[in-house]
Amino acid sequence: QVQLVESGGGLVQPGGSLRLSCAVSARTFITYAMGWFRQAPGKEREFVAVISWSGAITYYADSVKGRFTISRDNAKNTVYLQMNSLKPEDTAVYYCAADSRNQYGRSAYGYDYWGQGTQVTVSS
Repeated sequence: QVQLVESGGGLVQPGGSLRLSCAVSARTFITYAMGWFRQAPGKEREFVAVISWSGAITYYADSVKGRFTISRDNAKNTVYLQMNSLKPEDTAVYYCAADSRNQYGRSAYGYDYWGQGTQVTVSS
């Protein structure tokens, strides 16, 4: 059973920063591509960022490129999302997801396992 647990969400002012973490309980974590998605109220879940199993390949949504950074620590079975220069439109529930086929895609359908999500609210 693979479990993903996100943490690090909260309330932050515009222009501020947060770092999300996602701890994965899987011995095969090192073989998974890991993604972050987000869902705002009334909107569909959207891709944010993905990282390959080795960390060598990363992709970002255009809306977060240059502000967000995805990284991973395979020794700790953890993936991170550093979010800087946050904007009110970044407000959403953020989910991490694991892709056992390591395809590092942008579609939610390509991911096998999901966390419960963590709320990020950007507001003054």
